[in-house]
Amino acid sequence: MPRRHDPERRQRIIDAAIRVVGAKGIAGLSHRSVAAEADVPLGSTTYHFKTLDELLVAALRQSNEGFAKVMAAGGAFAEPDADLAEELARLLGEWFAGERTGLELEYELYLAALRRPALRPVAAEWCQGLTDVLVPRTDPVTARALVALMDGISLEVLLTGGAYDEAYAREVLNRLIAAGP
Repeated sequence: MPRRHDPERRQRIIDAAIRVVGAKGIAGLSHRSVAAEADVPLGSTTYHFKTLDELLVAALRQSNEGFAKVMAAGGAFAEPDADLAEELARLLGEWFAGERTGLELEYELYLAALRRPALRPVAAEWCQGLTDVLVPRTDPVTARALVALMDGISLEVLLTGGAYDEAYAREVLNRLIAAGP
């Protein structure tokens, strides 16, 4: 039987992996569960991703793109007179205004790097990418600290189930920026 040409299959597998992790957590991820979700043969998942870690790396990269694009598109990063703390707090607010399940999924994939060393370079890329967006507006150390602070605020909101407080975020981001070099 001739092979069917399916150029979108790899992407469908990644999308399915993200949906599986969103529904069942990383513990529910297997080649079999992803194949069923993507409606592809099991061999397709192992053809495109030899290991689950390879699949998780692809899923984490794709998940990371959302917030990074929002950050890169933010006007405060190009406009030297714009209020950086205000813009960052607003962007976090937009992120939290979306579907909470998506945020939880992104952080679950991000935090999976604690136990899966293959994911660490992707998590580091995400942090560095956000830092690089901020460096034109501040120094590298403050930019890294801002990324860490935004991570901390995000984790606190997600872990406690609380509401995102934009005024609080703006205040602490302002304090950190003011304390810069």
